[in-house]
Amino acid sequence: MLPMAKAPGEERRQAGTGGAGATDDALARGREAYTQRAWGDAYALLATADRQGRLDAADLDLLGMAAYLVGGMEAAVDAWERAHRAFVAGGEVARGARCAVWLGLVLLQRGEHGRGGGWLARAQRVLDEASLDCVEHGYLRVPVALRALYGGDTDTAYPAFVEVTGIADRFGDADLRAFGRLGQGQALIARGEAARGVNMLDEAMVGVIAGEVSPIASGIVYCAVIIACRNVFDLRRAQEWTAALSRWCAAQPDLKPYRGQCLVHRSEIMQLRGDWADAMDEVRRAHEHLSVPSGDPALGMALYQQGELLRLRGELARAEEAYRQASGWGHAVQPGLALLRLAQGRIHDALGAIRRVAGEAEDPPERSRVLAAYVEIALAAGDAVTARASAGELGRIAADFDSPYLRAVAGYADGAVLLAEGEAAAACTALRRAWLAWRELDAPYEAARVRLRMAQAYRRLNDHDTAEMELDAAGRVFTQLGAAPALAEVQELTRQETPHAAGGLTPREVEVLRLVATGAGNREIADTLVISDKTVARHVANMFTKLGVTSRSAATAYAYQHDLV
Repeated sequence: MLPMAKAPGEERRQAGTGGAGATDDALARGREAYTQRAWGDAYALLATADRQGRLDAADLDLLGMAAYLVGGMEAAVDAWERAHRAFVAGGEVARGARCAVWLGLVLLQRGEHGRGGGWLARAQRVLDEASLDCVEHGYLRVPVALRALYGGDTDTAYPAFVEVTGIADRFGDADLRAFGRLGQGQALIARGEAARGVNMLDEAMVGVIAGEVSPIASGIVYCAVIIACRNVFDLRRAQEWTAALSRWCAAQPDLKPYRGQCLVHRSEIMQLRGDWADAMDEVRRAHEHLSVPSGDPALGMALYQQGELLRLRGELARAEEAYRQASGWGHAVQPGLALLRLAQGRIHDALGAIRRVAGEAEDPPERSRVLAAYVEIALAAGDAVTARASAGELGRIAADFDSPYLRAVAGYADGAVLLAEGEAAAACTALRRAWLAWRELDAPYEAARVRLRMAQAYRRLNDHDTAEMELDAAGRVFTQLGAAPALAEVQELTRQETPHAAGGLTPREVEVLRLVATGAGNREIADTLVISDKTVARHVANMFTKLGVTSRSAATAYAYQHDLV
């Protein structure tokens, strides 16, 4: 979140009437283009006037803002440095300090911490020397509050943002007010008060939607609010604000910042809704947009999203390359890369990676994504104990957030673990709840994944007709989406021999019977299948009933007679 001065266009004098000719015309037209949000024209015209030496401090400020909005970072820094010096030299210390604050934050964002910190220190110094009571003091409190927030000190961050909002209200500054409320919302969410935090984010958006907030500040608030909503799994709000951001960007064709991130967020929502082709087109556009000029760290976000879509479509080599490029831009590549390793059959590598990440992830939103992948990978590795622990923790996080999306994720994980534990009936109950939640969220791929597991559960309950219908329904969705790995799983399950050939035994009961035939006791069977002794005993009892036998030796004879060993 970075603050920015309000456009001073309304404070500017009209263009001069004599002597400068075409230069005055370029200056006047540049100011007009700025008010019309034609950022490309504004920058070109103001730059023309600047080359003729016609820009005063206020016009240099406009040039800096226009340069930033068309992606000219170096030109923006140069213009704001000159604007700062011109404002201070002309006695407008507050406005000079505002330029210095903006410079400091932009440079910090680019990783130039020494230079950025120096400009923030200069802003504070010139205000202190002038002994001014002005709104710029509020802007200088924003980076201090942000450091506390990002450092996990919400007890410091929240009251600091309340103070920022108070300063904004006292001076009637809409930009600073939006930053203050945004920061309050982020701090509330960080300390677990998601409902209050989201309401504060909505309030921050009021001024943005009403057009009260300057363009740079509006873009910052839009992106921060969408990310915050995603982090608390409030997908409906994230979708609503992403649509609003799309409309805002579309009304400003020359706008460079924010548009790329907007396209990535749109791609994520399209993916969830099952519009995978459109999602891929959107993320390609984001990649192109963020690549020129080079250096935008948001490119890593676009590359990771591209990797996710490619992985789900089965284009594994291209997905790996996208993840590697995302890592090169400093973007985290887990849990996507671990799930890619799972899709490649490298289960050991997948398990090692996800175990390490799970040990490091502390932020609940990030941890929930890791845990969901951990359940899937642990089950593939036959580690039902770890899968159960991860699913349990995921369920507790879901309960804390009270999010329909997270409840659906946790429900699927719980059902998958129950299925692995041989609790087919309980798995059906958990999975059906998850399926209803995904259907309510209009998420076809996730709903189809649940139906795949439900088919397996129904088979184990000898409800083969329902299992076949679930497989057919899931297969249609995967075919439509182009989800090649998931479709291959459907086809593999369809080819598998139905349990009817084994005396009505479920697949898990057949596994137990084979182990019984080797002479294994219940404890050894439990260790081999990673289930409890109690579950083994129940399987043995059910197996005896179905086969009409009363002893382990008779069950062993049945296994050899029917070629099950």
